[in-house]
Parts: sequence; structure tokens; C-alpha cells
Amino acid sequence: MSGSLVGSGLRVLVVEDDPSLQVMLRYNLEKMGFQVEVAADGVAAIDLLGSYRPALVLLDWMLPGNLSGLDICRRLRAMPGGGDIPVIMMTARSEEADSIRGLETGADDYLVKPVSMASLEARIRALLRRAGGSTVEDVLRFEDISLDLVKHRVTRGDRTLQLGPTEFRLLEFFLRRPGRVFSREEILRSIWGENIHVEVRTVDVHIRRLRKEINGAGDKDFIRTVRSAGYALDNEDA
Repeated sequence: MSGSLVGSGLRVLVVEDDPSLQVMLRYNLEKMGFQVEVAADGVAAIDLLGSYRPALVLLDWMLPGNLSGLDICRRLRAMPGGGDIPVIMMTARSEEADSIRGLETGADDYLVKPVSMASLEARIRALLRRAGGSTVEDVLRFEDISLDLVKHRVTRGDRTLQLGPTEFRLLEFFLRRPGRVFSREEILRSIWGENIHVEVRTVDVHIRRLRKEINGAGDKDFIRTVRSAGYALDNEDA
């Protein structure tokens, strides 16, 4: 997926009862840098919203039990501060009247299933920008490293770095999730995709290139090799 950027750690609540769609949405949202909570029905969603303020809610229209997505949207809008939380409604209903009904209930946007991840990402970016801008980051930073997603520019201190396309994506991937250790397999899936046949050792090659490109004389290497586990971006000593 392209860089969304919503910043590391923003919360998204996914209200969806289909287990396979839960897994797909969680995977892709975490890939965007979100922390994801999932509720499988309306009661669980309302319980979470009572103690958990997400940056955005992704809400299925048809849910098991007595609370539909429309009911949850109405209740969220009635909660203190709930009117400011962006809501995207997901549904198999494709009629224009259903779309209008969802939006009139308080949803900010409306997606017809099956959900396109590219479309979802674009709509999330737009909604979070509209919601105030502070939740969306176009520049990612860690210590003295800065990556500008709009200008496609990387700097370290006062130096502008020339990164190859794969190294740029790799650095972006780490900057979204500083401190977390990723296995080579996780990095491979995130950077090259699920259906691309690339050897795991390719990750090591591009990590070496990235280190060479971002580390100048006297610079600390923030990409830590974790033995038998993988790699992390952090300020700890190896």
C-alpha cells in the first residue's frame, strides 16, 4: 500500500462480524500504522466506545443482534465528543437511497463491499485531514532522521539522503513503527507484498543498503539487528 500517513499509534475501531474481513482490515490498517480494536457486534462496539476514543470508526451496517451500524452511529454521535470522530460505513447495500440514509445518520463516508483497500486508504486520509489535520502526518521523524512523504525527501540532520525506491519504503515502514521488532518475513510481506516471490535474504541486502545510505561518519545506527528475530528501528544499543 502507499503511505497513508496517519502517524504511528492512532486508534481505529473496526466494527465487523465477518472474521475473514476482520483479519484483512486489521492487517491493512496496522500496515498503515494504526492501532486496531475490533468489535464483532453492536454491544461490544458501544462498550469499547465508552472507554476508548478512536481516531476513526470503520463500521459495518449489518451486524448480529439488536444494534445495527446505523444504531451505533447514532449513539456515537450522541456521546460527548462523539460528533468529531470520523465514521466510514461499510455495507453490501449499493442503492443510492441506502448511501443517503447512512450519511444522514451521521456517517462521514460510505463504502460498498467488497472493500477496496486502496479506496479505503484514500478515504481515511481525506477524512482525517478534514477532521483537523493534526492526525495526519506527511513527515515522519525519528531522532535526526526525517522522511517527507509529499516531497519524497529524506534528511538526516542537515544532510539530504538519496535513497532507492525500496530503501525509501523500508525506512518509511520502520518510521511508522519505531521500537517494534519485525521478522524478515513480516518485512518481506509489507514491502514486497503477499504474492511476490522474493527470497527472505533479500531483506538483509536492502537493510544493508539502507544503513549505508542513512549512516554517515559518526552517525549512530538506529536500525538494530535482533538476533533470531529480525530488525527494529530504535535508539537502544545492540
